[in-house]
Amino acid sequence: MSSLDFETEEARPVAASCDDAFVYVTLADGRQIRAPLWWYPFLEKASPEERGQVELEFSGVWWPAMDEGISVKGMLMGWKAPGAVQSPVAAE
Repeated sequence: MSSLDFETEEARPVAASCDDAFVYVTLADGRQIRAPLWWYPFLEKASPEERGQVELEFSGVWWPAMDEGISVKGMLMGWKAPGAVQSPVAAE
């Protein structure tokens, strides 16, 4: 499967948010995907205010305060950011 298979109008993010445990992305076709926050250390370390400032792009989500982003494809494929380690507290 190529990258272009993921970059469709239906898989375009239309909303994104984080809570203390997960990042959520809603796609144009109505699906909502989520991933554990610990998969993305830059988000896990960010303040709630920084996490709330998102820019939606055609193939992913960008957090300008941290100059970092994640792709819809990466979330769907289960790709964790380099250095992502689940804390013992999060595992409980």
